[in-house]
Amino acid sequence: MTDNYHVTQEEKGQRIDKYLSDKRDDLSRAQIQTWIKEGYIQVNESQTKANYKVQVDDLITLTEKEPEVLDIQPENIPLDIVYQDKDVVVVNKPKGMVVHPSPGHPNGTLVNALMYHIDDLSGIHDVVRPGIVHRIDRDTSGLLMVAKNDHAHQSLAKQLKDKTVKRSYVALVHGDIPHEYGTIDAPIGRDTKDRQRMTVVTGGKDAITHFEVLERIGQQYTLVKCVLETGRTHQIRVHMRYIGFPLVGDPKYGHRKTLATEGQALHAQEIGFHHPTTNEWLAFEVDPPKIFTETLENLRQSY
Repeated sequence: MTDNYHVTQEEKGQRIDKYLSDKRDDLSRAQIQTWIKEGYIQVNESQTKANYKVQVDDLITLTEKEPEVLDIQPENIPLDIVYQDKDVVVVNKPKGMVVHPSPGHPNGTLVNALMYHIDDLSGIHDVVRPGIVHRIDRDTSGLLMVAKNDHAHQSLAKQLKDKTVKRSYVALVHGDIPHEYGTIDAPIGRDTKDRQRMTVVTGGKDAITHFEVLERIGQQYTLVKCVLETGRTHQIRVHMRYIGFPLVGDPKYGHRKTLATEGQALHAQEIGFHHPTTNEWLAFEVDPPKIFTETLENLRQSY
């Protein structure tokens, strides 16, 4: 599959890797840089470099790399499948499970489990992530869409890009948020001082989170519902810290003194999308895991 893009006056001067990552939310800048080196991305039918700055009327051609044969072993790991048909699967990922294999997590991932339980998975964009259209962090629990074929993958990825997928989370944060509703519109990029962290930064990718207060627990904690308009890495965790209300239990962005919740108290509770084949609207909801609900109950009894 080949995509063509024409650079407009407003887009002039951007690095090509940033330009394409803004166009394609399903591709990381690192992946785009690799494809540029391998010749899958060209400017005006010629080879280019990742630091090339696009010019008005440039024709950017992106030819998708053919998926490679995977060397990921299926593993008989219990999986909570909320919904499944011939095109899509919706799973409730447990807290503590990594979504896909990586150098630090070669097995025991959601992908290993999916390859055991699901006969067919899509192979678009990234050979290490069959079927994976979007991710949630290891210690975030909750709902994920999985594509069983390339048509479904393309449809779900486009819905994410067009911001028509409904994704809402429940989060427990430190502090007493003074207003009932809010929108955080702050760009997110990698922290130059710590490459393992994301932060709000000028020139980062657009990131928008809407939140609603569900419950205040004393003056120390607030339970919120967060609705993603965009899906940046660690978005809710970064945005809530940015406004002064970091997530409980978050080892990367939270307080040093926090509650023992086995990682951030964040749960992907609701997801909704149009079925890739029938266009029917599908919506799903799952309750938070036991450690989340028990933490809430203990706090309520303390205040």
